[in-house]
Amino acid sequence: MKRFLIIILLVASYSFSQQKLTHEVYFDTDKFDIPSTELNRLLLFLSQLEDIGIEKISIYGFTDDRGSESYNIKLSQQRADAIKSVFSDSEFDENLITNVDGKGKILLKLIAEDDIHKIRGLNRKVEIIVSPIIEKVEETVEAITKKPEAKDLLRGDVKPGDKILIENLLFKTGYSYLLPESRKVLDDLAEVLVERKDLYFTIQGHVCCTQNTRDALDRKTNKVNLSVARAQFVYDFLAKKGVNPRRMKYVGMRRKMPLGGEAKYDRRVEILITHVMTEN
Repeated sequence: MKRFLIIILLVASYSFSQQKLTHEVYFDTDKFDIPSTELNRLLLFLSQLEDIGIEKISIYGFTDDRGSESYNIKLSQQRADAIKSVFSDSEFDENLITNVDGKGKILLKLIAEDDIHKIRGLNRKVEIIVSPIIEKVEETVEAITKKPEAKDLLRGDVKPGDKILIENLLFKTGYSYLLPESRKVLDDLAEVLVERKDLYFTIQGHVCCTQNTRDALDRKTNKVNLSVARAQFVYDFLAKKGVNPRRMKYVGMRRKMPLGGEAKYDRRVEILITHVMTEN
């Protein structure tokens, strides 16, 4: 009986994980700017998607029944576009977003005369539908040549203009703090940079997935400066470890220099060597 119950729970859990996830964002009359309370709700929803394999995301905008047809189509599209921007600014891969459509008005369905304003308020919305990946396909492990780590490159001969990628420096999506497994990467980097007092450098933060060359949204502060915040995090960490702040600068590169390929590779931090002191 106990084993049977466990099987039922596993099946129920699997079925739930395959269901589409939905969220609705509500707007003020004639507006497509996202109200602050609705933005906070949306960011909470996005945080729940981070550990889910996503097949596609659909975004549909609506208006209430007032206004002309052309006005409502335009406004509903603007609302859908506003939601897409939040997904992009939060480092979600735009290739996952397959539909961003303005559907126009939702006809008013009267329940009671006193409910008209409330019903119209619920019709001024954007619907988000997230379809999880049904089957997880194991990635093929490719034989690759192991690249030298940043700490080893910095111990060697470097010159002004050299740019060194800090690999395996993983930030939580949408935030400027590290995942626990990346702490050692920075510890090792700090150890080398404390020794190499001859190096002056700029810490460059990059983000993925935003539209054009925009920066991404830092969900902790709600400021669109995530590449700067990540670079500053590394700067502050190295300073606390004993690296002289006079030798360092930090800058946010936004999405000026995408690498192409998978989005995770654009979510990176690099060290740009700006000066190497020589012995007299």
